[in-house]
Amino acid sequence: MNMVTDVVLPGALAFIMLSMGLSLRIADFQRVLVQPKAACVGLFAQMVLLPLIAFALVLAWRAVFGLDPSLAVGFVIIAACPGGVTSNLMTHLAKGDTALSISLTAVSSVLSALTIPLIVNAATGMFLGAEAPPLPILGTVAGVFVIVTLPVLVGMAVRGVASQTAERIEPFCRRTAVVLFVIIVLAAVALEWRLLADHFADVVPLVLLLNLVTMAMGWCAARGACLPRDRAIAISLEAGLQNGTLAVLIAATFLADETMVVPGATYSILMFFTAGLFVARMIRPRTTV
Repeated sequence: MNMVTDVVLPGALAFIMLSMGLSLRIADFQRVLVQPKAACVGLFAQMVLLPLIAFALVLAWRAVFGLDPSLAVGFVIIAACPGGVTSNLMTHLAKGDTALSISLTAVSSVLSALTIPLIVNAATGMFLGAEAPPLPILGTVAGVFVIVTLPVLVGMAVRGVASQTAERIEPFCRRTAVVLFVIIVLAAVALEWRLLADHFADVVPLVLLLNLVTMAMGWCAARGACLPRDRAIAISLEAGLQNGTLAVLIAATFLADETMVVPGATYSILMFFTAGLFVARMIRPRTTV
């Protein structure tokens, strides 16, 4: 048994999701009902448009430049993994609607147990065909639920029954989660450095393109729906900042394909630079909206 992919990685991701759950309340889900328009636009952009854009970009890239089928699947995997606490932090720094960002993260994390297996199966079938590794729908749903959704619910339960304890340990857990996220992503890049170097011309430009297009899509969808600027910021960052740790887990553990790890790990690093530029643009003094 590979201890890293079978034990360490799932355990680290479960802890990251638990730390997020400690910061959530039932009100974060209820807020979706209070702000239905913004929530619907955000969830539709993140759960539907984002994977469709990933499929379209990968198909277009393959048609023009060619692309390793496993890399193609890896790009769709990262698009299928909803954002985590990073998008909440960036939204706060950009002076966006942090409450909406938290609500979108909470709902999408719960829904991901159902959506990820469907999207990933579609990608493996489309790009790998008969060589697609088996990914049982029910088994994957159960795996994602146990590693992603259940820890969030447990963290929320702890906050509900022992709020003072949750508030006391949540800052430490959040900092630890950030450290774990960075370690996992850097380790994945280091381990797959040879593959990244071999496919640099495909991976890095397509990662940047996917990231920039999805952030722009989130912004345009929000503004097109006449949502205010702060909510557009939240939706844009939710669409552009994905859960790289979950993408690495699915590629390395569920599908056991090291090539599929490369897009998610690379995306997880580059998205901080594009999000940082976006935040800087949003907080820059302006004379017009």
